[in-house]
Amino acid sequence: MNAHIPLVALESTIISHGMPYPDNLKTAKEVEQIIAENGAVPATIAIIAGQICMGLSEAQMEFMATAKNIVKASRRDLPVILTQKLHASTTVAATMICAQLAGIKVFVTGGIGGVHRNAEKTFDISADLQELAQTNVAVVSAGAKAILDLKLTLEYLETLGVPVLGYQTDEFPAFYTRTSGLKVNYRVETPADIAQIMKIKWELGLKGGLVICNPIPIAYSMNPNEMQQAIQTALKEADDLEIEGKDVTPFLLDKIQKLTSGESLKANIALIKNNALLGAKIAAAFQAIEH
Repeated sequence: MNAHIPLVALESTIISHGMPYPDNLKTAKEVEQIIAENGAVPATIAIIAGQICMGLSEAQMEFMATAKNIVKASRRDLPVILTQKLHASTTVAATMICAQLAGIKVFVTGGIGGVHRNAEKTFDISADLQELAQTNVAVVSAGAKAILDLKLTLEYLETLGVPVLGYQTDEFPAFYTRTSGLKVNYRVETPADIAQIMKIKWELGLKGGLVICNPIPIAYSMNPNEMQQAIQTALKEADDLEIEGKDVTPFLLDKIQKLTSGESLKANIALIKNNALLGAKIAAAFQAIEH
């Protein structure tokens, strides 16, 4: 990868497992366009026939949006997927690993994974959090997915030494909503400030990424009480159906979309586009101080 071009990594799980077709394909293309229009180059990451693809052609994007035999890749899965030449979308953890291999320092997603509700019984904690502790990539997100235990997710990130920065906010956003009642570690006002924090962190030899929290635009922020009610209903159904592991998040997102009559999908699309805009600006700012 050209070190003099500001690059922004994008995950492919949102295409293959996060949204229905054709919304997934349309959104992926629009997100790439937003990044390109704001001074950076998008690199959507996926694995096709056992090859890590850094940036997808139109045909590859269509394939990731429509194929039924695409597995979901996290850290543990990568060696097997590459060996067996499978097709896979990349989660936050896998995208961070691939981005670091390519020298990309900024990654845009919707929401990070985290500590699931009732994790004290299930031990269900996303590999995204451990990845943030060891892989030098800054992650722009609208907080953590609202289906998670946000308080425990923040506690876990603190234990791992991962900075949680709020872009023009003091509050940790809850994906579909701007509010959670929880505080970020530090508020930052500009992409240039974020870029400088990234630079200093890694110059100090402090391994790992940063979580940059960018709240969903006000016009698309959903009612927190209504969202919690939908989440609780979806969680109960997942529990009744004994859905576990990596199948939980796609099931819950799909169920919440149905329970909110599609409003959660509109919110999801709005927040990822908003994150793409900020991610492009951070990548450009970081490239400017690095070179």
